[in-house]
Amino acid sequence: MDLGIAGKWALVCAASKGLGFGCAQALVAEGVNVVINARTAGPLQQAAEKLRATAADWARASDQKPPQVIAVACDITTPEGRAAVLRADGGPGVNFDILVNNAGGPPPGDFRDWQRDQWMAAVDANMLTPIELIKAVVDGMAVRGFGRIVNITSSAVKAPIDILGLSNGARSGLTGFIAGLARSELAAKGITMNNLLPGKFDTDRLQATFVGGAAKTGQTPEAFRASQQALVPAQRFGTAAEFGAICAFLCSQQAGYVNGQNILADGGLYPGTF
Repeated sequence: MDLGIAGKWALVCAASKGLGFGCAQALVAEGVNVVINARTAGPLQQAAEKLRATAADWARASDQKPPQVIAVACDITTPEGRAAVLRADGGPGVNFDILVNNAGGPPPGDFRDWQRDQWMAAVDANMLTPIELIKAVVDGMAVRGFGRIVNITSSAVKAPIDILGLSNGARSGLTGFIAGLARSELAAKGITMNNLLPGKFDTDRLQATFVGGAAKTGQTPEAFRASQQALVPAQRFGTAAEFGAICAFLCSQQAGYVNGQNILADGGLYPGTF
């Protein structure tokens, strides 16, 4: 299926690996120009080279010019970092057609141990930063009559996990904000806003939780991984490519009537109807 977004510009945050990279790769495979961001330059440049290979593949298959891939190493949670991606050389400035908000989740723990600084860092990274980026690009989207905003949150928004209180709180705040904004006058101007909630995907972050979980339960990381996989009805973990394909569809012309939704991708793990 041609998603009808070739030639558009996308900003994909935290895209050096994992789910962010999966989203960027799926968009580039549709002919979308991307600006990608991550804190660390080395892995980010490696990701950019992989994306340029994907861009070359798309160009050969379509007989068109390859989409651009621009990498900006910065901390997107700071004003300086946001300014850097919005002023990237060769990029569209603030005139992005697609925004994929993504940030690493705050650490787990006991709420009794969290101080105000930790709460503010979680809210800043996982709620206020996405809102600031939306503010920067949404009015231009409205003028052009097309905009796709996808926020990568977490399945914990729908099924909160006790030790992830910082994430539960900050991401739920973003979810509530998007629920209102998506139903504003912007919806009639071709702009959709949706949240994509990942469950257990086979990423470095998930692997890190296995190490911690294994230590806590006295199992080997391999045994703990197997026990976690057995909980998923699909009997496997998701892949970044699968997640990216969902994201790309939400950014498509065909998804123009999907708005204000929380889309859970978890292999059937969530047990409820709604």
